[in-house]
Amino acid sequence: MVIENRKTPEKGLIVALDFPSWPQAVKVVELLPEVRFFKVGLELYLASRGEAVEGLRKMGKEVFLDLKFHDIPNTAAQACRQAVSQGVYMFNVHASGGREMMRQAAAAAWEEARVRGYRQPLLLGVTVLTSMNEAELQEIGMKDVTETVGRLAGLAHEAGLDGVVASPREITLIREVCGPDFKIVCPGVRPVWAQAWDQKRIMTPREAFSLGADFIVVGRPVTKAENPREAALKVIKEIEEALA
Repeated sequence: MVIENRKTPEKGLIVALDFPSWPQAVKVVELLPEVRFFKVGLELYLASRGEAVEGLRKMGKEVFLDLKFHDIPNTAAQACRQAVSQGVYMFNVHASGGREMMRQAAAAAWEEARVRGYRQPLLLGVTVLTSMNEAELQEIGMKDVTETVGRLAGLAHEAGLDGVVASPREITLIREVCGPDFKIVCPGVRPVWAQAWDQKRIMTPREAFSLGADFIVVGRPVTKAENPREAALKVIKEIEEALA
């Protein structure tokens, strides 16, 4: 398990690179020397044919590979081996894939890292997407968001995952269920000066870290800002204030 120092703000901000091409993403990364972690999701990973991961690593950055694997246990486990082989810092699977899928995913990831002699990446379980509100969740049979997140986080912990991806609104519950060392990565984080866009269950960076987040994911408030570096530094300042 990778241990992070929560008092080092540069380790808490993950900037989401949601771009349709790697050259566009590079331009933003070059503007953010203070940011160590970047998220590569489905759009950029497919558009770059995986080049974004290798490119970020060559630039001295760490990668959160956000592909959210969700399949039968063996297929998910083999996908996890491939993620580890790319040297990412963290990646994820859908916790709703179930205990056995997560257990096999964790075992495969740890074994692949050991065989290759790589640092062990953080393996996270995605709980409930932060773009969904209560009404949308009820449409797919989730009658209580809080109960669902707590149950999925508990399953991820029992299956051997390092942490979860969850709304900052569920941080306190996850800490109660999974303890202080379980990692919590929070998308749905928006500074007070930024638009919410499609995120619905949100908090500010200061609020998220005050509650116990280990990492926050911020995309458009930084990448679409008139001055991305200034925006990133404002978020980092909020993290510093929360951890002071």
